[in-house]
Amino acid sequence: MFTKRLISGIILVILAIIIVGRGGMLLYVATASISIIGLFELYRVLKIEKNALGIVGYLTAAAYYGLVWHDGHQYVTLMAIAALMVLMSLYVFTFPKYRTEEVAAAFFGIFYAAVMLSYLYQVRAMTDGRYLVWLIFISSWGCDTSAYCVGMLLGKHKLAPILSPKKSIEGALGGVIGSALLGYVFAAVFGSRMEEVQNPQVACAIACAIAAVISQIGDLAASAIKRNHGIKDYGHLIPGHGGILDRFDSMLFTAPAIFFALTFLR
Repeated sequence: MFTKRLISGIILVILAIIIVGRGGMLLYVATASISIIGLFELYRVLKIEKNALGIVGYLTAAAYYGLVWHDGHQYVTLMAIAALMVLMSLYVFTFPKYRTEEVAAAFFGIFYAAVMLSYLYQVRAMTDGRYLVWLIFISSWGCDTSAYCVGMLLGKHKLAPILSPKKSIEGALGGVIGSALLGYVFAAVFGSRMEEVQNPQVACAIACAIAAVISQIGDLAASAIKRNHGIKDYGHLIPGHGGILDRFDSMLFTAPAIFFALTFLR
């Protein structure tokens, strides 16, 4: 199991370096594909992956990525309202075929699996995106590693004792501090090449710290969904890691966090 997980992890890192490094259409297609697959995994857990509500979700996610590609962000609110109206129309005109919880889950999934991850591509599309996009990975994977190490050494107080008994408050703080330090070091190396970010060391450190906090919420949120539905993994697409959402759960939160943090900090 460890060998399988290690090999898969190495392959994922290589693919990430190639796809994210290249950016453009390649990253756009990869991000959209991952989002749709992740949405399917979530809908499968919620048991709406093949019904009309799920189909509306897939079509809305695809439409959203069309807006992202054509820089039509001003229409996202319209898209969300239209999707909700279609979902509610299905709800009322087929009543009592679908439950309120299923309609809410279909709408939630669009933003959770599709909209939030799209910021991976959107950060890469920024002026300094070729450098800033790596802050998403630093604040996600760096936080996990730092939190684990600090938690093992100093962890005494449980962060979420029922949901994740092994996570500690000390580990969580270590994850935030570790991510901030990694962001600072990253900017110290590449900051001179950034055109729009003033004080890149400070900006990147703060952005990574903010994203690290939200990253841990994302990780716990994914665990909570799985616990509520009695599953261990969202899928088996990635050997040794589970499904798409098992691997990208924290990144769903760090991508928009880095985007908006940098939008204000730079």
